[in-house]
Order: sequence, then structure tokens, then C-alpha cells
Amino acid sequence: MEFAVIKTGGKQYKVAVGDSVKIEKITGEYKEGDKLTFDQVLLVDNGKDTTIGTPVIKGAEVKATLEKIGRAQKITVIHYKQKSRYFKKNGHRQPFFQVKIDAIK
Repeated sequence: MEFAVIKTGGKQYKVAVGDSVKIEKITGEYKEGDKLTFDQVLLVDNGKDTTIGTPVIKGAEVKATLEKIGRAQKITVIHYKQKSRYFKKNGHRQPFFQVKIDAIK
């Protein structure tokens, strides 16, 4: 089972071919069905040998297809200070991309 560790959106994800992964939204104009390429590959393991980058592997890339653009469930953010009548309530929905991994090279 071949897998790789990629870095995108300030986070690291362990991915394998056929996986569907929710990642942070990437800046730019994208629509569902677009092809994405992740060139910040930190590790590749093909079952026999492991290649570890320093910090990234030169020439390695992971190809993916953008399946869905969405926003996560709403979270409520509350700021409160007792005895001072201070209360603030905000909601936030984090945008995400759902990608399907096509190939690891």
C-alpha cells in the first residue's frame, strides 16, 4: 500500500491513492472537477522503501481531483468576562476543499 505525507494549508495529511481528504481551502479560482497538484511531499512509502524529504522530496508530487467545495458546520465562539457585563457571541464556518487522490509520483 503506497502512501505519502503532503503539506498544504499549514497542515500535514497522510494520503493514499483513492483516498478522499478534506483540506484547507486553497486561494485562487477553483471549481469542482479541477485537477490539483501538491508538490510539497514530505514522505513517500511504497511498501518496500521509504523516502523522507529534507524537508520536501524534490520532483515528487501528488495529483488530486477537486470533488467538493464547501463550508464546515458552524462553530460558536463566545467571549465572556464575569462581573463586567462583557459578552460577545460569534459564529464561524470554515471553508474546505474535498479532494480525491489520483496518483503519487
